[in-house]
Amino acid sequence: MCIFINLIILIRYIDHKDIDKIKWNNCIDNSGNRIIYAYTWYLDIVCDQWDGLIQGDYESVMPIPFKNKYGIKYVYPPLFCQQLGVFSIHPISEDLVNSFLNAIPNKYKLVELNLNILNTFLIRNYHTKPNSNYEIDLDNTYEKIYSSYSKNVKRNIKKATKNELSISSSVDFEDIISLFKKHNAKNFTNVSKYFYSLMRNMVGEISKNGKARICIIATKNNYSKLCAGAAWVITNDRAIYFFSAYDEYAEKVGAMHFLINYFIKQHAGKKMVLDFEGSNDLNLARFYKSFGSKERVYLFIKRNNLPKIIRFIKK
Repeated sequence: MCIFINLIILIRYIDHKDIDKIKWNNCIDNSGNRIIYAYTWYLDIVCDQWDGLIQGDYESVMPIPFKNKYGIKYVYPPLFCQQLGVFSIHPISEDLVNSFLNAIPNKYKLVELNLNILNTFLIRNYHTKPNSNYEIDLDNTYEKIYSSYSKNVKRNIKKATKNELSISSSVDFEDIISLFKKHNAKNFTNVSKYFYSLMRNMVGEISKNGKARICIIATKNNYSKLCAGAAWVITNDRAIYFFSAYDEYAEKVGAMHFLINYFIKQHAGKKMVLDFEGSNDLNLARFYKSFGSKERVYLFIKRNNLPKIIRFIKK
């Protein structure tokens, strides 16, 4: 166990095996920025290894996901884990965030991590890059939310309705994966066997966990063939749109607009945020904004203390 001392803030670095998971999760439960990515049981699914930085009696915490390659330890942003950083039962300040970041041990020669939206301050000693997320506050009437849709979204919903698409909630997640592999995977560069394996593990564990749930719905064409599907992870007051798939027919008749609208209609009026989980991609950002979502900025941070020769090779 290492101890880093700030004039005001005492922060401890604690190995994974020594973390009090009950206290950690209580901190996340009571933080203003609570999100599924920061719970210990979720981190155990998506991280190869992770330790923690802790202030006080788990009043503030920060997960440190890390890997070891060629004898070099580095901090990395795990798949299916958009935002991490500092979580606290108290209001989060710039000093608190910077104290946590400066407490990341120097044994990590490379630090690359996404912070969460309440950690968006002037970050010292790190390079930063802003990332965009898009969210809709569902604590409103469906009519009010619908009024914020773009003309194109409304037109596609009408088109899908006219083409008699039907919604099904009794869908096997494997069917959506198959649809993605066949029609969408070619558009992405980071899809691997590990990607699918991790996603299956995550969905399986969440389905059993009881602390969160998976909502999977799909649309079928008038021949009862699956043409589009989506999965949301719902926990606390947030529904994260984390995976979707669609074919050419779905694109033609507006099936994804129809599907997302159905989810919004089902959950309108609840104290819940629909989190689109991105994106910096202009086309995706345009798609998310067309539902009336608002941009929320979070930061990517980087500190590179790799030896010069490895920096050169990495470039």
